[in-house]
Amino acid sequence: ADISEVMKDIEQLLDDSIATEGYKIIRETDPEAKPLIDLSRLDFEKLKAKFTKNKKRTEAERLKAMISRKLNEMIQQNRSRMDFMERFQEMIDDYNSGSKNIEELFEELVEFAQSLKEEEKRAMREELSEEELAIFDILTKPEPKLSKKQQAEVKKIVRELLDKLKKEKLVLDWQKEQKTKATVKFFIEELFDERLPDVYNKDMFQTKCDLTYMHVYDAYGGYPMEARV
Repeated sequence: ADISEVMKDIEQLLDDSIATEGYKIIRETDPEAKPLIDLSRLDFEKLKAKFTKNKKRTEAERLKAMISRKLNEMIQQNRSRMDFMERFQEMIDDYNSGSKNIEELFEELVEFAQSLKEEEKRAMREELSEEELAIFDILTKPEPKLSKKQQAEVKKIVRELLDKLKKEKLVLDWQKEQKTKATVKFFIEELFDERLPDVYNKDMFQTKCDLTYMHVYDAYGGYPMEARV
């Protein structure tokens, strides 16, 4: 049967329900930097009730689409969240293989959305911005194990790094010149060398420097005009 009109209706519904603009991490005062999908406003109990009353497959697909968009947004902010994407893909693969039914998938999607909701709050719990959290995660995941005092020191380093990069190093079109790229990379290595706790051994130190530089290169390519992830 020709279901093209039905699919158009579903696509329009999703387009009306979910923002599609790209995400920017410019400055936190910028209105464009607000999250596209606010999981904190999602009523999970009402969501479950709607699932039991309406077409289950349609409701599951809508929730899956919302999670997918939100997850992509969160990973653009912070690539250390790739493990969430892996978990999400495993759920979808299990359902597609027939190892679970639509009710089981929906329950897992709800639980997963709740875990994303908690992840969204982590920056606030750590007393960091989303930008700061991304670099903090680079410096602390999956290693090393840090004491609370060391974690506090790393947070100070992250704040100082971003502040000085934005004010002094990330000039317009900084990626286009070898000199400005080298300046940014050297600044990261110099600050980390001076300030990171001794628990970072030589190999780990270099890895963290390289990952931080790659993150800055990807996230702040057009800075100060714009900073995209």
